[in-house]
Amino acid sequence: MSNSRLPVDSILQGDCLEILASLPDNSIDLIFADPPYNLQLNGDLWRPNHTMVEGVNDGWDRFESLQDYDRFTRAWLAGCRRVLKETGTIWVIGTYHNIYRVGAILQDLEYWILNDVVWVKSNPMPNFKGVRFTNAQETLIWAQKKRGERYTFNHHSMKALNGDLQMRSDWHLPLCTGRERIKVNGSKAHSAQKPESLLYRVITASSNPGDIILDPFFGTGTTGAVAKKLDRHWIGIEMEAAYNALAQSRIDSIPGAVPDDQVYRTEVQRRKARVPFGALLESGMLIPGQYLYFDGRQDVRAVILASGHLRYKDFSGSIHQVAKEIRGAPCNGWECWSYLDPVSGKSEVIDRLRQRLRECYIYKT
Repeated sequence: MSNSRLPVDSILQGDCLEILASLPDNSIDLIFADPPYNLQLNGDLWRPNHTMVEGVNDGWDRFESLQDYDRFTRAWLAGCRRVLKETGTIWVIGTYHNIYRVGAILQDLEYWILNDVVWVKSNPMPNFKGVRFTNAQETLIWAQKKRGERYTFNHHSMKALNGDLQMRSDWHLPLCTGRERIKVNGSKAHSAQKPESLLYRVITASSNPGDIILDPFFGTGTTGAVAKKLDRHWIGIEMEAAYNALAQSRIDSIPGAVPDDQVYRTEVQRRKARVPFGALLESGMLIPGQYLYFDGRQDVRAVILASGHLRYKDFSGSIHQVAKEIRGAPCNGWECWSYLDPVSGKSEVIDRLRQRLRECYIYKT
């Protein structure tokens, strides 16, 4: 699908159902949707100091009934599914007011749920009436269009973002506050503006540079702003003209991508070439009849057989099988067995020999 057929990097003003219907089938790589939550708030909410809470009380969040909300949800999710590529995914965020209904409808429409992610707010609004727990989280559902299809998940990039630890599904991030919060005449421009840190994770995790990201409830343009910063294309759909003007101004103020495309490329760990233990014998690094020592212990040793197996007492098998027999639990034989270096006389793990072979061109990936 050529980008020329799509209104990329632009805001489309109007009803999301009508605009979704105008987009081509199978044309979008990723969708992030922050739909109305249908909070159904009754009356104003006041703090103990007698100031009113600026909650979500906008017309776009009001529905006549749960059935009316379900009809709307089914319609826009069906539209999103049509425009998603077969390999595409969607993120939908919500609170306890709506996310369970959204999840059921996603499954009814044959999306396949990959994860639910909990956004744990580090600075949540307290429950001023003291009648419930403080609501300190929102839930994101991540789903693919078609079960079993290949989809984008940049595992190593997310791990790098998380201090080189695998990222979990609980994301501790603050609310959108301070300079990031867009205000008009001192008040919030949009009651449900999401923090850029949240979209940074979503977009980094599930898209690649140059991909097209659609947001059917664009608001003040957080999705577009972060997409531009990460060298992705974006399309925003928004009904309110005032929001569109704020979003366009916000995105226009962001510099374009830097010329070095390595900055945005996702990190992929190269798969290391497989080196069989027998290759150490074929290369002469080890020889039949030589002893290997388990966990560096001189009193626990196995002899190398010409076949590439080890023999420990009456048991023969691979380096992994013999190690498991000794330890009584599975273990990586490359890290368990060591040999005596004939030059230095020191004990070295056999994994170092494997690495030397990988450095030879025959075992390079």
